[in-house]
Amino acid sequence: MDPTVRAIAVAARGFMPPEEGDALYAAGRDAAAAVPGSPFLEVGSYCGRSSVWLGAAAREGGTVLFALDHHRGSEENQPGWEWHEPDLVDPAVGRIDTLPWFRRTLHEAGLEPHVVAVVGESPAVAAHWATPLALLFIDGGHGREPAHRDYDGWTPHVADGGLLCIHDVFPDPADGGRPPYEIYCRALESGRFREERAVGSLRVLRCR
Repeated sequence: MDPTVRAIAVAARGFMPPEEGDALYAAGRDAAAAVPGSPFLEVGSYCGRSSVWLGAAAREGGTVLFALDHHRGSEENQPGWEWHEPDLVDPAVGRIDTLPWFRRTLHEAGLEPHVVAVVGESPAVAAHWATPLALLFIDGGHGREPAHRDYDGWTPHVADGGLLCIHDVFPDPADGGRPPYEIYCRALESGRFREERAVGSLRVLRCR
């Protein structure tokens, strides 16, 4: 990965450790080679940190990343919650708006031609999606209902040989919330996915 682009990813706002971002980038390169011509899609872009790693892999693989987020923040980003960042609130509407930060990050990384922002609710977009995906990255809302909706709506679109990546998978409940771990277990139990790699809280699974 270009060192300048990686430095922008590391400096961007977000919650993905660099070693997990590097693993996500490697997964993107793998997926582009395994399912040539098919795009990537991430659920949960926030301010664009993970989008840089995946966007760089998409550029090198000759494909694009669709970066899906409503940009109003997950429940853990709202006022009164642990991960709230007050300066992300748009004073005109009194709600979080991460889209300007996302666009700035992608501009700085030179990845705007390779990352397509999709602004909307995940279930609504999934219901009308028809393109097979070389890679799906789930890192949206971590509540039980949003996480399982993302799994239900998007995993059917992963192409054979493609990759499913899930962030914030914590087998020990003391380390983090359960829903990402629950959908990781669902993927394995489905028989359609097998685990290929685990780096920190990131899980990379191959669609059989």
